[in-house]
Amino acid sequence: MSEYTILLTWDDEAHVWVAESDDIPGLILESGSLDALIERVKVAAPELLEISGIPHTNVHLLFKMEREAVVA
Repeated sequence: MSEYTILLTWDDEAHVWVAESDDIPGLILESGSLDALIERVKVAAPELLEISGIPHTNVHLLFKMEREAVVA
């Protein structure tokens, strides 16, 4: 089983969640919904791994979320 880390960050200016990964070449997606973005990553990750020639059986995705907030 291969594990790939996906970083999900909130872009406050664009009002979207962004998914990126140092482990999966070419992975950069965005969506206004965190759940929708996770689903998109689950579809795109195996496809990008295949295109990159990286073996991708039993892919395990580890999602890490970051969102910064300023409070008064």
